[in-house]
Amino acid sequence: MTDHHVVLHADEAGTRIAFPPIFNVAVPFIDRHLHEGRGEKVAIRTTAGESVTYGALAAQVNRAGNALLDLGIAPGDRLLMVVKDCPAFFYLFWGAIKAGIIPVPLNTLLRTPDYQYMIEDSDAAAVVFSPEFAAEVEPAIAAAAHRPRHVLRTEGNAESLMGLMDQADDALAPHPSGPEDDCFWLYSSGSTGKPKGGVHIHRSMVVTSQYYGVETIGLTEDDICFSAAKLFFAYGLGNAMTFPLWVGASAVLAPDRPTAEMTFDVIARFRPTYYFGVPTLYAAQLKAMPSAVPDLSSLRACVSAGEALPSDIFDRWRARTGLAILEGIGTTEALHIFISSQPDAFKPGFTGRIVPGYDARIIDDEGREVPVGQPGNLLIRALSGITRYWNKPEKTAATVLGDGWLATGDVYVQDAEGFFQCGGRSDDMLKVGGIWCSPVEIEAKLVEHPAVLEAAVVGRADANSLIKPEAFVVLNDPAQAGERLEQALRTHCRDGLAPYKYPRWLHFVDDLPKTATGKIQRFKLRDAARQSAAPSLEADGT
Repeated sequence: MTDHHVVLHADEAGTRIAFPPIFNVAVPFIDRHLHEGRGEKVAIRTTAGESVTYGALAAQVNRAGNALLDLGIAPGDRLLMVVKDCPAFFYLFWGAIKAGIIPVPLNTLLRTPDYQYMIEDSDAAAVVFSPEFAAEVEPAIAAAAHRPRHVLRTEGNAESLMGLMDQADDALAPHPSGPEDDCFWLYSSGSTGKPKGGVHIHRSMVVTSQYYGVETIGLTEDDICFSAAKLFFAYGLGNAMTFPLWVGASAVLAPDRPTAEMTFDVIARFRPTYYFGVPTLYAAQLKAMPSAVPDLSSLRACVSAGEALPSDIFDRWRARTGLAILEGIGTTEALHIFISSQPDAFKPGFTGRIVPGYDARIIDDEGREVPVGQPGNLLIRALSGITRYWNKPEKTAATVLGDGWLATGDVYVQDAEGFFQCGGRSDDMLKVGGIWCSPVEIEAKLVEHPAVLEAAVVGRADANSLIKPEAFVVLNDPAQAGERLEQALRTHCRDGLAPYKYPRWLHFVDDLPKTATGKIQRFKLRDAARQSAAPSLEADGT
């Protein structure tokens, strides 16, 4: 086989992807398009009016890779990226990979302590960030016990990434990686609240792009992709970057917060054929439709992932737009969606069937496969899976089970037709707006307030059946309980945490249910939440 080039073998059993021993994934995703005549085709459009062709993208990727190498960043070094959805994200991510450097995109909604932890945990050689995030990133760098050798803004001066790229060569030979060599990381939160760095290899993005992007939802080079989900986490990384680049399509990037109005405007303006959202956003869009009838005529598919899609939202969306929402489940550890609805095979309230190239098992707590129709713990076998969590061997052993199998932490049931239905998490993690967050983190922030003695957080479904945080708080002085303190605690959480993590409901209680060893019994709080008649503080489900 030719170095860096993939061969697809298709037969009755499906498609097998063959990789050569020397394989840098930047070649098929970036360089290949020049040899296939797409140099003048637009690869990226942005809401800021930018337009980048495949030829310009390849040149900028090479300049970015050379700029990093010229700084002395070596193959295998980690490069943390706190970068908005813009062409510079593409240049930096693929330039690092082509140079053999490990890019690590980080959630741009995080706060200073989160970034500080990741800088220290990753032992990063460099941090590159969009100027918009300086207020959170720069204090994290200053406070970190580990000091990255290089800190760059993406733009703004001669020492910025773009400034260095202007001086760099536009030719770069790909680093001679292998298909199973470390390629990039994505951080995923765990049940302790501490993020885990999941290590992905060079073959991962090819696997997800071919098996899901092409063979499940049918992307072609004639398509235009718009993802409301951002590039910094696994779902958006595929939707807005790897899938369109794999097939030679175009991507539309919008750095703004994804509101219903923003998404309608982008769809009407750029005429995408594929739209990728999350259930919370679909609910907000439905609410906005009576006053803003959107032009969705360009769309041939809508996709949802990040959390289970309530059947009511599916039904209302289809009734209003004529479009089915193709639901799927993926994880950071598997990189993208591995169970999905398809354009000709979907069932409201069900996630879908197994994606080609993946395998699934549902087991009980003793590791035995459960009968059809019975719930159990979902395992996935994925060629796109992480090889390990960085510096976390115990977490790795609990998730990476060998022979490609991953423990998802989700409870699922499969029906006789092969459709999978979500039954929730097997632990206490919450998925809010499609992004995992830990109740422990929210509890810790609440306890920081001087009025709070103890706090516990669980998930509760809002009016749209979407999960949001609900807090139970024990006060130092119960006489302080009241609406003023409720608002103060919400503000305290909003100011100190990523904005989607604040508690939507808050109850002052005398004590918290605990085990004999002092552990909070969240299942009892969840039962209490289901029986509660407290009104929603966020009627639109945001």
